[in-house]
Amino acid sequence: QVQLVESGGGLVQAGGSLRLSCAASGRTFSLYTMGWFRQAPGKEREFVAAITWNGGSTYYADPVRGRFTVSRDNAKNTVYLQMSSLKPEETAVYSCAARYTGSLTVVYEEYHYWGQGTQVTVSS
Repeated sequence: QVQLVESGGGLVQAGGSLRLSCAASGRTFSLYTMGWFRQAPGKEREFVAAITWNGGSTYYADPVRGRFTVSRDNAKNTVYLQMSSLKPEETAVYSCAARYTGSLTVVYEEYHYWGQGTQVTVSS
């Protein structure tokens, strides 16, 4: 069982930066592929980024590639999402997800655990 708690969301102006954190419980965090998703009001959830268990591979959705960076610190049981050059249309609830010993995937349902999310609001 893994519990995920996101933090770091808030209000930022367009063009600004935020770093989200996702803290995981459990001793086997290092075995999990981790993903970030976001959902804006009235829109479907969308994949943002993912990172393999050892951080050796990452994958990004096209809209964020080059502006967002996903990383992890297995010693701290934490995965991060550094976001820069934020846009108003990226206002959403950002959630992390964990996939046990899985390869990278953009499919939300292929993850096994999910956090409650943290609100990111980008003002214009």
